[in-house]
Amino acid sequence: MAAERDFFDEGELVAVLTTQPLDRTLDYRAPEGGCFLGAFVEVPLGPRSVLGVVWGPGKGDFDLSRVRQVIRVLDAAPMREEMRVFLARAADYTLTPLPAMLRLATRAPGLGDPPSMRKVYRLGEARPDRMTDARRRVLEVLEEYGGLAFTLRELSEQAGVTASVVKGLVKLGAVREERTPRDLPFPQLDPDRPGKTLTGDQKRAADALRAGLHSGGYGTTLLRGVTGSGKTEVYLEAVAECLAMGRQALVLLPEIALTAEFLTRVEHRFGARPAEWHSGVTMTERRRIWRMVGRGGAQLVVGARSALFLPFRDLGLIIVDEEHDTSYKQEDGVLYNARDMAVLRASICGARVVLASATPSLESWANAQAGKYERLELTDRFGDSMLPEMRAIDMRAERMQPGTWISPTLRQAVEDRLGKGEQALLFINRRGYAPVTLCRACGQQIGCDHCDARMVEHRFLKRLMCHQCGETKPIPDTCPSCGVEGRLAPVGPGIERLAEEAAAAFPEARLAVLSSDLFGSARALKEKIAEIAQGSADIVIGTQLVAKGHNFPRLTLVGAIDADLGLQGSDLRAAERTFQLMRQVAGRAGRADRPGLALLQTHQPEHPVIRAILSGDEEGFWQAEAASRQAAGVPPFGRLAGIILSGGDSAAVFDLGNALARNDAPLREIGAQVFGPAPAPIARIRGRHRVRLLVKAARGAPLQAAIARWIAPVKLTGDLRLAVDIDPQSFY
Repeated sequence: MAAERDFFDEGELVAVLTTQPLDRTLDYRAPEGGCFLGAFVEVPLGPRSVLGVVWGPGKGDFDLSRVRQVIRVLDAAPMREEMRVFLARAADYTLTPLPAMLRLATRAPGLGDPPSMRKVYRLGEARPDRMTDARRRVLEVLEEYGGLAFTLRELSEQAGVTASVVKGLVKLGAVREERTPRDLPFPQLDPDRPGKTLTGDQKRAADALRAGLHSGGYGTTLLRGVTGSGKTEVYLEAVAECLAMGRQALVLLPEIALTAEFLTRVEHRFGARPAEWHSGVTMTERRRIWRMVGRGGAQLVVGARSALFLPFRDLGLIIVDEEHDTSYKQEDGVLYNARDMAVLRASICGARVVLASATPSLESWANAQAGKYERLELTDRFGDSMLPEMRAIDMRAERMQPGTWISPTLRQAVEDRLGKGEQALLFINRRGYAPVTLCRACGQQIGCDHCDARMVEHRFLKRLMCHQCGETKPIPDTCPSCGVEGRLAPVGPGIERLAEEAAAAFPEARLAVLSSDLFGSARALKEKIAEIAQGSADIVIGTQLVAKGHNFPRLTLVGAIDADLGLQGSDLRAAERTFQLMRQVAGRAGRADRPGLALLQTHQPEHPVIRAILSGDEEGFWQAEAASRQAAGVPPFGRLAGIILSGGDSAAVFDLGNALARNDAPLREIGAQVFGPAPAPIARIRGRHRVRLLVKAARGAPLQAAIARWIAPVKLTGDLRLAVDIDPQSFY
């Protein structure tokens, strides 16, 4: 892919890859002064000017008199060859058009703006004598974002006020106006600053990671450690070593809510805060991070999966924390798994990867077993904390009152903890108040108008919500189907209903409900988690959000309301995900010197997965699960790809699916099988009908090339769409 030379003189033909949905590069003439290979450029395309990257020499295979000139070279470090190779290989693997991959790598505003001074606004010291609602919103935004700088437009838009409100607060001293260079380097991190004293287990693992960094070249290590064993401290030692070597590091986290506590730990360890990249970061800060990463002005980035596409100048280490987490798989737009793409990127740029988890994915476990990944184990909890005792509550033997979900056994355990001044966590992996709203007169369930999905009651919001398209509507008084009033009833528990039951069962207790629906921003959620860790609640009621890396020192009891929930359905990873989730949730208990207890409410205490969770025989579970998957020829011992067809006309979508299934010769050539077409489990989303096909192939089969040949003749007319999901994680 790389050109023979790195610089193109003025007037020479260059091939430019733009961010526009085209199937090829476009030829342009190099601008006055020439341009480097990989330069970010602005080029004319029809009546518009668009962003692009110089991808190589032009082909010159058409009328050269029509070739237009590059408008200008942007003031940004050129895209390195390793980044171009990464985008091209990621596009080939995921069967994604290359321009869509380039859009992922340029997700920051104003990349072409020249260096300049700008006005930014931060929280001031004073408080206005007269507090209006508009002023309060401005100050709340500044407090919520923890000192980050805003432009005037960003701040006024975020707070929903006019610019004059912000300027009025500047005059009163409640908001500070500063003039700063548009893009400043991030404060230097000190890798020599001493970290926490490591245990023998931790020190051996940290030494191994350091040695890997000095070996020079790519390598992946699976860092497996029981919850609370100090995996973070171990891989921060590897980060310190990477920074001391003058290279950059990236830490990927699965949830924005995890970043607050983690950033504090990084600041204590290195004396300054790293760059932070996720959807909660302002556009101004995004541009700064993007440019500074490319120039070496940011040593460490902590971020969500999209941080993997930042233009690092010298990336030496990638940490994927909670590597098993399903949120690393992007399920819309470009379909990719950040864990797998991290390994790909590191292999190209000669970096090391650390996949950290208490409950690894079967894919990573199998790669470690096969010797593709190194494996490090942390078997002891850090300090005085001990692994929680785990017990099942057999719900078949419990005497439950109608409409309740907290068993008498669990209720007594919570009361015992409250009496000792300790915290308890009640876990249920269902958002909202109730998953189904049913009319007791006609039996109709209220569904979404645009999706084949039931609407979920969110009583705190006083709305019904579709969890597929986000559509909401007020909770009706009468049945939309039969018109009878007062017969609508919630069926089944969600987190809000569980909170209602807990409030009635434990009236003296302080409750905190943790669900992504209940917080207007990621920062508000992070603040709530920090308050809980400080002891602001006696009972925490949470969805899977609480399973991911939070440390609540006073939490000694975890009660899983429905441990069987994830075992339902036909998902090939159902057992693995239930095992991981229950082990992760249980690990929240007993994080300090107090012993923890995890109670799992189940109707199937004899189920192999429940037995494996209770016994703690993780290795036995993985071996049994691996044997089962191997016998079925499914990942990680086989290949799968999903084909998702959608459109407004159900018949047209099925016709396309049937045509694909009939003309599967390219797949049969590699021994692959096609299943379907069949309606997707949720057959209509946002008014679009959805049909799925599933392709199954042997592990070493050239699946992508065969699929590319298979779908190449497809002509999508009207609103028909086709998406390819290589290595699907969900099958909805």
